[in-house]
Amino acid sequence: MNKQHNCDVLIIGSGAAGLTLALHLAKDADVVILSKSLVNEGSTFYAQGGIAAVFDENDSIDSHVSDTLIAGAGLCDKEIVQYTAENAKACLEWLINQGVNFDQEKNTDGEVKYHLTREGGHSHRRILHSADATGQAIQTTLVDQVKNNSRIRIFERYNAIDLICTNEADGIEKQCLGAYIWNRNSEKVESIFAKKTILATGGASKVYQYTSNPDVASGDGIAMAWRAGCRVANMEFNQFHPTCLFHAEAGTFLLTEALRGEGAILRRPDGSRFMPGFDKRAELAPRDIVARAIDYEMKRLGADCMFLDISHKPADFIKQHFPTIYEKTLKLGIDITKSPIPIVPAAHYTCGGVMINKQGKTDINNLYAIGEVAYTGLHGANRMASNSLLECLVFARAAAIEIEQSLTKKTEYISLPAWDESRVTDSDEEVVIQHNWHELRLFMWDYVGIVRTTKRLERALHRVELLQKEIDDYYQNFRVSNNLLELRNLVQVAELIIKSAMERKESRGLHFTLDYPELNDDAKTTILTPN
Repeated sequence: MNKQHNCDVLIIGSGAAGLTLALHLAKDADVVILSKSLVNEGSTFYAQGGIAAVFDENDSIDSHVSDTLIAGAGLCDKEIVQYTAENAKACLEWLINQGVNFDQEKNTDGEVKYHLTREGGHSHRRILHSADATGQAIQTTLVDQVKNNSRIRIFERYNAIDLICTNEADGIEKQCLGAYIWNRNSEKVESIFAKKTILATGGASKVYQYTSNPDVASGDGIAMAWRAGCRVANMEFNQFHPTCLFHAEAGTFLLTEALRGEGAILRRPDGSRFMPGFDKRAELAPRDIVARAIDYEMKRLGADCMFLDISHKPADFIKQHFPTIYEKTLKLGIDITKSPIPIVPAAHYTCGGVMINKQGKTDINNLYAIGEVAYTGLHGANRMASNSLLECLVFARAAAIEIEQSLTKKTEYISLPAWDESRVTDSDEEVVIQHNWHELRLFMWDYVGIVRTTKRLERALHRVELLQKEIDDYYQNFRVSNNLLELRNLVQVAELIIKSAMERKESRGLHFTLDYPELNDDAKTTILTPN
């Protein structure tokens, strides 16, 4: 019999969305946060740029809305964009009250105000930031608050395996009861009952060979929700961040868009500038345009990388505004105050996800999704810079309000079905997982990357279907492991990305295909429904 835990609210994921929700709910509920790795190890921690909100009197909510709609290439849900922009400032003020220190400066009148930077797609300076390590400041502050709250338990080094749901029968709708979880410390499967379960697992960029994301970004929540019966939307829109550091020892180190917001220029290996030839906004064009331009120039020239140059700015300015990047690159022998930085695009953000309503509710009762795992309609066909952490905060608060109102006060818990591993054995073929892992990420990069074709997508789907059969067979016969669970989820998410891309017979936003280079007259969301 596997061990069962019980709680009022189970939050799967420990980034900005999950931690914010936990803090909102802890006064009225017993909360468990499930963290696949250590509680700091998520995409939030590595976010450099900042959070968009209207704090400048020369800016407006209407302008924030307009910029987001333009970046989203006609596919944003305008009502959701309006809702997010209207609630942005209040959510940022809540974050400030939690202790996050955003950079400040004195204006010409001697007033101390928040230093606002500008990023691609924004028409005004509206990005609050903490130097170039905003995510780290947010994550560490929220973690400290969570650890000091007696109503919140953190389960570190636990993988969620699958959601546990009732069957739909006799007019009673399907309900989520919690999840099977794998304790990486004991290597045992356990279960957890929850009155409300929230997916806050982040995105799926690890499905690609080159990504700015940490290892934990393996699409777990999207895959689990799909297997449970939830619809997903717009999975074809994978954002490739234009500027990831290109260096053998750099790993996955992102170069924030704020560099370009402060005047950094993209150059070819010969030093010539190229972005003005692609878009009148040049380096401040939305990410999809900049990433495609870099990809085009790399392929045209047969170059391994392009270069990002901010060395024309004063050295003290660079060190003050980008200390993390300055120190990281200096250790690799690159002085960004004197030399350009080698860069390549890398998979960065999943714009689609599990379909939810404005309160974060999915298609299954008592199951919610917030943050990058969810499709809200905010990002459309391309996410505008610094709207991602904002989405986490706004929808965590919205979900918290709904959950507080609907959470029952009864304390009795349900005994969950036991996990059956009576017919499995320990694997002696871990190499199979490693081989499949590398094959998946490579062909997704080659066939379902920045530029696509129908033939490439067909090849990718064929490869995914073969991998799925192998992995399903492996999963049925061997005990679970971290690599197996992540691979199973990544292959599922890869199939959803490919099928969504095949549905879209046009080029829009982040989805660009040589077979359908034009924009269709009507903008439609791609929705996939489980059988």
